Amino acid sequence: MTFARWGTSPCAARLPTPCTSQESIMPDHARHLDAHYDAPVELGEQSLTMRLRAAFRDAGRDPDHLALDEIAGIDQLHLGGRSASRSLAALGHLAPGARVLDVGCGTGGASRLMAAEFGCEVTGVDITAAFVEVAEWLSRATGLDDRTRFLCADAAQMPLPDGAFDGIWCQHVLMNMPDIAAVLAEWHRLLVPGGTLLLHEVVAGDSPEPLVLPVPWARSVETSHLRSRQSLEALLSQGGFAPVAVQDISESALAWRRKHSRREGEGEARGPALPGPALIFGDVFAEMGRNLRDNLAADRVRILEGVWRRA
Repeated sequence: MTFARWGTSPCAARLPTPCTSQESIMPDHARHLDAHYDAPVELGEQSLTMRLRAAFRDAGRDPDHLALDEIAGIDQLHLGGRSASRSLAALGHLAPGARVLDVGCGTGGASRLMAAEFGCEVTGVDITAAFVEVAEWLSRATGLDDRTRFLCADAAQMPLPDGAFDGIWCQHVLMNMPDIAAVLAEWHRLLVPGGTLLLHEVVAGDSPEPLVLPVPWARSVETSHLRSRQSLEALLSQGGFAPVAVQDISESALAWRRKHSRREGEGEARGPALPGPALIFGDVFAEMGRNLRDNLAADRVRILEGVWRRA
């Protein structure tokens, strides 16, 4: 289950980065995501890029020359951080030269990890323009802009050619998407025959109790699109994806979240800190983390890691 080598492809060229007008593609959906993932701007603060650059300077770092370890707190906004991404990459047998589409790339951390540690050529796509801007800056600052490129677009309608990718990568994103069937149809179009889909996702648990909000992906019931594992797997099958390896990793995810909730709750003064998720989500992030921990412990949500193949 090894990806094909990177070759000449329409995606190898530098992609356009300006975001398609948010008013023309699912305007309510895009607006809700912008308000959630770049909350401080909604309150009149500086842009996400400006806030993060200032925070790096305050921590004694040059924002134009950064190491991957220095940006770890803001580049992978999902349970498990970089260790979860490495686990998914290993499960999917990522190989040097693979052409990978990172859907819901956020600030681009998984894209950079795949490029730096696995030798992949990665295209990241996100509907939130602020994330795409940050992803491009961080790839330049870490010297990985030659192997990562970013595009602002809706995952259900991407301006990319058929069969452009050997693999599609998606971490903690589907619960933000109201129409998964449309997204899966687009992924099926973009993958080469036999291409691989790698997912690390939050799904609904078995508890009948309602989700405790806010959580890192939603502040209201209306903007959370959690599905059960059974529902998600049925949609994947209907969309033309056959399972290769799927596992429930909720226990390890809960242990990771508990550890980080303790750190966030303690708030010990250790001098100027490197930027973390609170600069993106606002002061409510610590509460989001605690709620995610408690939702996991109560089986309101579970975490899946899996690989599927395009039939």
